[in-house]
Amino acid sequence: MSGPISRIAQAVSEGKLSPTKTVTRALQNIESSNPTLNYMAQHCPEAALEAAANHSAIGPLAGVPVLVKDLEQVIGLPTRKGSLALSDAPPEKVDGTVVARLKAAGAIVVGKTTLPEFAIEGYTANRATGVTHNPWNLELSPGGSSGGSAAAISAGVVPIATATDGGGSIRIPAAFCGLVGLKPSNGVIGRWPTQDWIDFSTEGPFTTTVSDLRLLMSVIAGAVNGDPIGEVGVRPQDYLNFQNQRPTKIYAATRTSDFGDLPAELEQVFRGAVAELSGQLNQQVTWIEPGSLFGTADPDLDWFTTATAEHLVSLGRDWVVENFDLLHPASQEFFTQGMNADLDEYLEARRRRFEYVRVMDELLAGDAILLTPTVAEIGWFADGRLSPDSPAALSPPESYSTALQNITGHPAISLPLPVMSSGLPGALQITAGRYREDLLLDMAQNWERTNPWQLNATGYEAFDAFLD
Repeated sequence: MSGPISRIAQAVSEGKLSPTKTVTRALQNIESSNPTLNYMAQHCPEAALEAAANHSAIGPLAGVPVLVKDLEQVIGLPTRKGSLALSDAPPEKVDGTVVARLKAAGAIVVGKTTLPEFAIEGYTANRATGVTHNPWNLELSPGGSSGGSAAAISAGVVPIATATDGGGSIRIPAAFCGLVGLKPSNGVIGRWPTQDWIDFSTEGPFTTTVSDLRLLMSVIAGAVNGDPIGEVGVRPQDYLNFQNQRPTKIYAATRTSDFGDLPAELEQVFRGAVAELSGQLNQQVTWIEPGSLFGTADPDLDWFTTATAEHLVSLGRDWVVENFDLLHPASQEFFTQGMNADLDEYLEARRRRFEYVRVMDELLAGDAILLTPTVAEIGWFADGRLSPDSPAALSPPESYSTALQNITGHPAISLPLPVMSSGLPGALQITAGRYREDLLLDMAQNWERTNPWQLNATGYEAFDAFLD
């Protein structure tokens, strides 16, 4: 199924549509929907229209408007990372790697999207821009940390909005907004400048269709000088073309950590998807008990130990202390954990990472896959509360199912499932061996063909609808 990215780019390249018209439509969409959804962190209409007027109308993303997550650098715009403490950040002098590649392919930046402060939460709310709402259900969160980007795509505001994933920040909002989202293998998309999440984080795409996901991966993938985990010596992948690759073995788990039962509705939807996929592939599923893969160790808890300490150091302990009162309560809790981290505990968590990678490499060898729910909740309130009487602070680890792949570096894709009682879609996460994005894309395309999903939230039309 063709998507809005390829349709817009083709129309511009053929001279049927001007870059100015695509940018104007994006700006109009922002004006009409942002007051309700609040996905915009920064606006740059004048610069966007100027770029459109001077556009060459060539490239695989010719004239396609893009919103950039406000964690990534864009020339001329500050990078505020959702923080009041960075409200005076200066305009950037260089583009980040992915932004530069999108521009080189013909895309036009029209603004920046919201995120939880420093990208540390699974919901999108901060003290600088407020609360971002999910177009599927305005009371609920679009997820995080790339929640502003996911909300914008789901509402048909733009065809492209960038995302990063350090603990699930592509897959969680993709799940809650009915998108297909890919966290690539760590190192497949080169990272520069250095990210706060060190080697846990990667950039990656989410879109409404698999064909658009393929197109974006073909544009943004590739190593970059200075990235110590960059893709070196790995066989090139064909992101664009469907090869109908299938897994040799299927594993499934309701959770990889032993955090208790899933919500009953979510488990039912997940098990239904596993059964359907098993039938389509004519393969038996081997079920894995939660918490059984890694013995007494827990990668989700080790992720938290490592991430809090490293993110604290990346910002600077003194800076965090100095600006502590300006931070969101979730950030305060997160960095307090980092300040209290014991060096021995941190190093042991780092060492255990090698065992996690070994276990996952062996489990997924020979093109095996692991099926899990993308998230372990059917949704949470837009301000981060899990229930009406709970605080809006750090979400508990049992709400997530995504950190493992960041620790081990394995690729994972989130695919939409039927809408649940929360009004949000369910989501299936498929994890494959390292550098097997091609296998995940083929599986996603087959799933899209047999289980087509609603491309945009109810009440919103696709960006390219005006072409029909």
